[in-house]
Amino acid sequence: MMSNASSFLGISTNTFRAPIHYPVLQKLLSIFFNGFHYQRNRLRVPSSYHSLQRSQSHGLTIYDPISSKPRNKFLLQTHHQCSRSETIDSVPKEIDTELLPFLRIYKDGSVERLMGSPYVPPTLDDPDSGASSKDITISQNPLISARLFLPKLNEPHKKIPILVYYHGGAFCVESAFSFDHHRFLNSLVSQAKVVAVSVEYRMAPEHSLPIAYDDSWAALNWVALHFADNGISKEPWLISHGDPNRLFLGGDSAGANIAHNVAMRVGKEGLPNGINLLGVFLTHPFFWGSKPIEGDPCEEPEKDLACLVWDMAYPSAPGGIDNPMINPVAPEAPSLAGLGCSRVIVSVSENDELRHRGVGYYEAVKRSGFEGEAELVEVEGEDHAFHILKFETRKAKELTKKLADFLLK
Repeated sequence: MMSNASSFLGISTNTFRAPIHYPVLQKLLSIFFNGFHYQRNRLRVPSSYHSLQRSQSHGLTIYDPISSKPRNKFLLQTHHQCSRSETIDSVPKEIDTELLPFLRIYKDGSVERLMGSPYVPPTLDDPDSGASSKDITISQNPLISARLFLPKLNEPHKKIPILVYYHGGAFCVESAFSFDHHRFLNSLVSQAKVVAVSVEYRMAPEHSLPIAYDDSWAALNWVALHFADNGISKEPWLISHGDPNRLFLGGDSAGANIAHNVAMRVGKEGLPNGINLLGVFLTHPFFWGSKPIEGDPCEEPEKDLACLVWDMAYPSAPGGIDNPMINPVAPEAPSLAGLGCSRVIVSVSENDELRHRGVGYYEAVKRSGFEGEAELVEVEGEDHAFHILKFETRKAKELTKKLADFLLK
């Protein structure tokens, strides 16, 4: 029987530069820079995170936590400061394409990411949450990695739920190894008492969609194979502590979009050995479409940043912005009754441009004949991904607690 529960706690987002909506861009920049510890064009992270090393010109060299090799370089500068950019080594580079405020693509094929919180190493017994984390490789070819999180347990052999998590970031920025998501998952794992697998899927524009969907699907199957007959027994945290009967998916923003699409694929194809997916949480899901929807102030969706992000991430998408992967209520989209889980919770925020699409998704799930339980959580006065970017605020903690309760239920 479908549950129509809806609860109030309290998000806002996006717009871009083509015909650019500058007020919205200004707001978007403020949202993301509030997520960093941003001061005088510098990013500050706790001194204990030594994987971040500063370079010249306030640049940042980010080191891959798996290979320990430099991952990419950042220059913190806004578009109006230059029409040509320079790398940290002062070599002039000519811009080919920009998707502000996220990234620049240069004519030599290199990509400069302009936002995203710094990479941090895994921790043992995090001083704030007590959770431990480690980095693992799921697949060598293609390369798919993940950060695993384990809460502090009083019973060393206790079986606990499993959460497979997909980070947000417009399919092109952020990481399973980033400070913001590391901090959030430490807290969530500690409260919910789950073992979490935060997936490092390959990102656009170097790897266009549907690659991120395929990587995310492969990661979920890798988890499930730990509990299948003649499966794998590679990861001791999963073998020792994971309960395959309490398997969840979750994600924020673009990661919530991925979680939805993976859940639909579970409904269509199933998981190894008949393992079931119990629930999915979608926080501030990135859905869009070509037509305005009721209540949405955006009158020209195809000129919005959300559409431009999708075109960058999946340039060959059949149907464009009405592809069912970004528009799950499009006329050609499969029925949401096909979600391969028994519980869904959708969270939206009042000031988020994606809010109306999230509410529309929840309403469509209710109408679809979905046989499980669905819940909508609406948070007043907050912006997109506030529970991650404004982690220390009261409403952020309330939403994290709400998600933990969903996993505990």
